[in-house]
Amino acid sequence: MSRKPRGGVRKTSNCRAVAAQTLQRVAGGQSLNQCLPAALEAVGFDDRPLLQELCYGCLRLYPRLVALLSPMLDKPLRDKDGDVYALLLVGLYQLSAMRIPAHAAVSTTVDATRELGKPWAKGLCNAVLRRFQREREDLLAALSEADDAAHPQWLFERLQLEWPAQANSIVDANNQRPPMTLRVNALRTDRDAYLETLSKAGIAARPGEISGTAVYLEAPMDVNELPGFAEGFCSVQDEAAQVAAELLACESGDRVLDACAAPGGKSCHLLERYPDIAELLAIDADAERLQRVAQNAARLSLPVQAMTADAARPPAELAPASFDRILVDAPCSASGVIRRHPDIKLLRRASDAASFASQQRAILAGVWPLLKPGGTLLYATCSILAAENDQQLLDFLASQPDAVLETLAVAWGEPTACGRQLLPSMAGPDGLYYARLTKSA
Repeated sequence: MSRKPRGGVRKTSNCRAVAAQTLQRVAGGQSLNQCLPAALEAVGFDDRPLLQELCYGCLRLYPRLVALLSPMLDKPLRDKDGDVYALLLVGLYQLSAMRIPAHAAVSTTVDATRELGKPWAKGLCNAVLRRFQREREDLLAALSEADDAAHPQWLFERLQLEWPAQANSIVDANNQRPPMTLRVNALRTDRDAYLETLSKAGIAARPGEISGTAVYLEAPMDVNELPGFAEGFCSVQDEAAQVAAELLACESGDRVLDACAAPGGKSCHLLERYPDIAELLAIDADAERLQRVAQNAARLSLPVQAMTADAARPPAELAPASFDRILVDAPCSASGVIRRHPDIKLLRRASDAASFASQQRAILAGVWPLLKPGGTLLYATCSILAAENDQQLLDFLASQPDAVLETLAVAWGEPTACGRQLLPSMAGPDGLYYARLTKSA
């Protein structure tokens, strides 16, 4: 029986209905991170893994599922029936990508129409899913190349243009579940010792290849079940993000600014790697997200100072030439972390890169005066698009005569005009970009 809605999701025992409601909210512009907590509360504990699989899986394959559904609808559904549309996608996902028996997938999805308060849709849902079973091969054969790759057309074309040799592997990686990667806290233990601890606990894991603190788990698990997690022996952080601390190359006594810090993974790693720096100030324009920096630092017992501030317009108390090192983990399209955030396929548009590029320019211009002569600025994004990466650095170098580009002497990633680009890989790191600047005297 349905209960009073909470957080936009109706209380129900049918996780297909909850998945449909959640997808409808994402299609309306909310992120999955915003929607999922309330959705998980709306189902029983035992149904939560299935709900997460339905939500993440449908979003991961969303362009393909939409293309499969379109020819099976005689006419578009009304806007108010977006939940029914989403439920049809949930049904198609189960039939095309899950091991749920077809009869169970169809019957449970049809039953969910009642939970949504749309009993009229029972016949439609049954007809569409049965038709897919009959015409599956023909429907799949009719997909465009981009739809078959489960990527929006604009992004698929951009990948082919910017990364022609790697586009197929990027697409494959984007459509997979990401690995769960840990960062070992060097203040508490070393990686070999922690790998041994995991082994003794029966947890299969392997070391990373580009970060000396990275550990890949063979299978994801609740962090609270990790040995020493509560005591700060490790944190969850992708390997690509972990190399930021090494590249910033802090020295004893440095004052360090993390200019776009939330949720604080890189700030904490910097203090774990460089415990003798004089100060680390973490700023972020989002006060709510900045709270996570404090929470992460508290669990790890690290002295992070946090301030709500816009890096594009630093407050007056941040004096010019007051920092030796600055990390700019700039807001971006997140095109390099789609496998972790598959809702990007719905929420991003081709025009978004220009908007993010404008923010990135403003942040670089805002924090550059805060850097001491001889100091280092590390620019990072989780994008694989040149407009947000190399082009930003080239434009900044052209406008800033005291900015000097450094060569990153590392073996990982793809060399670019200004920095180094990691591309998302099936069982490896996410797609992050790094470039390093120094300020001349």
